This record gives sequence, C-alpha cells and structure tokens, in this order.
Amino acid sequence: MKSIKVLGTGCRNCNATYDLIRSVASEKGVEVDLQKVEDMGAILGYGVMSTPGVVVDGQVVHAGGVPNRRQVEDWLG
Repeated sequence: MKSIKVLGTGCRNCNATYDLIRSVASEKGVEVDLQKVEDMGAILGYGVMSTPGVVVDGQVVHAGGVPNRRQVEDWLG
C-alpha cells in the first residue's frame, strides 16, 4: 500500500489534488493510505514552499499546482 500525503492549507487546488489522487487510485484498484496535511509547520518540514505538495512513501514528488492525471498514474504505478 502506498502512503500519500497531500500538503496544503485546504485551498481549492489542494482539495482538487486530493480528489484526483483518490479517484485515480479507485479507478486503478490501487490501495492507498491518503492523508491531508494542513499544518504549515509540517508542510514546511517537507521543504514545500508552494502548495499543493504531494508526498509519496515519504518523498516529495510534486509541489505547486494541481498535478495532471498522468503524473498521478505514474505515482501509483
């Protein structure tokens, strides 16, 4: 199971990123532990200065703007 965290303060783009990842995982039948991280201290702890950020299995893979569907599919394998 992949651990995925969406880093952001709850803005529209952060919510869209969360929903996109959840949707793609469901469509592909991939089990994920998907979490929202809204605490600025925790977000900065990952070195993300522009949200939304995405962390997959402990590694930052995206920051700033909503990722595209292809990126999400790649993260999910």
